[in-house]
Amino acid sequence: MEWWQALILGIVQGLTEFLPVSSSGHLLIFRELLGVDAEGFLDFTVTVHFATVMSTVIVFWSAIWRILKGLFRFRYNDETDYVCKLIVSMVPVAVVGLFFKDNVEGLFGDNLFVVGIFLTVTALLLFFSDNAGRLFRKSGTAGASCGIHRNGISFFQAVLVGLGQSCAVAPGLSRSGTTIATGLLCGVRRDVMAQFSFLMVLVPIVGEQFLTILDSVGGEVAVSLPFSNLLLGFAGAFIAGLVSCRAMITIVKKAKLTYFAIYCLVAALLIFMFT
Repeated sequence: MEWWQALILGIVQGLTEFLPVSSSGHLLIFRELLGVDAEGFLDFTVTVHFATVMSTVIVFWSAIWRILKGLFRFRYNDETDYVCKLIVSMVPVAVVGLFFKDNVEGLFGDNLFVVGIFLTVTALLLFFSDNAGRLFRKSGTAGASCGIHRNGISFFQAVLVGLGQSCAVAPGLSRSGTTIATGLLCGVRRDVMAQFSFLMVLVPIVGEQFLTILDSVGGEVAVSLPFSNLLLGFAGAFIAGLVSCRAMITIVKKAKLTYFAIYCLVAALLIFMFT
């Protein structure tokens, strides 16, 4: 991997981690387009994923700090309720990651055709959730639902969103797109999902990378990349992640997700045509 390839792949990871277009799928696509060798790529993906976690923490630091202060008051307040719902939402993906990770990786692998299939699924989810969200807003269902649930989301809705996240282990199925789409389809208001969907993925992403590191330590030693390449990938992913995360918050609140659905569909069609 050359330095410029590391930088480009880092930027791709940072942009696509938060946009509902699948970061894992785009890393595979750009790895093939740039002709990057698969050896040492595991170390790189762990690095750039950690970079996007750090960018998320910075963007949501005020919210995270407020939640932590409320949590350590040691009573059941809004912050404790929010943390409990975040934890509930993480249970499905934790089960998949701990008990079925190898099966999922063996089933899907790094096949670009599979990426195309799940990009199509992502496109359909985004399209239907966008239209369902507008129907909820017109009927007032989403507003009423958020009004009766503390923090705008119920425990049942948090579980459903968590189930959506657990399905996003497939390459090409966007983590942010799936969680946001599931929440909107459940009637959760857009502004509530804009924060909840990003915060709920922090621990699973860190856990996923930790398991990956353990697997690499327990197996054969991978070909290490130059530290400068890892640093460039980290910097690209971190800076692009800051921009992408802030942009996605605004997009979820105001813009149409259908535009991203069209993008995913076009990307999937190109994959089907050229693979």
